This record gives sequence, C-alpha cells and structure tokens, in this order.
Amino acid sequence: MKVTYDRKTDTLSVLLRDDVEVAESDEDKPGVILDYDALGNIVSLEILDASHRVTDAGKIEYETAG
Repeated sequence: MKVTYDRKTDTLSVLLRDDVEVAESDEDKPGVILDYDALGNIVSLEILDASHRVTDAGKIEYETAG
C-alpha cells in the first residue's frame, strides 16, 4: 500500500494494489475517485481538494491492530 499527497494539485492518493491494472474509475462522490480492477475490486482511491477534506493531508499515521 502506498499513500501520496501532492501539494501542487492538493490530491491525496491511496494505492492499495500496485500489481493490478485499473480497468474502471468512478467518481463515487464529488471529489472522491475510486479505481477498480477488471473483477470489480478496488485498486486505489484519490481525494481531490484533500486539504479541505481531511484533517492534515501532509501527515500520515499507520497503525496495525492486534
């Protein structure tokens, strides 16, 4: 998994699978783009105008449970 924030475009991207080609993209909600593989599984998501939608687009915390 890879998370990228581009300050220039104010876009937050979360890549869940880098070994799968995107077959379809859908703007599920305004400013939130979901990418799917050929089987309909989510591959990545992109949040436009991220600085207005998340607490701190430039800060990422990672935690595992259990």
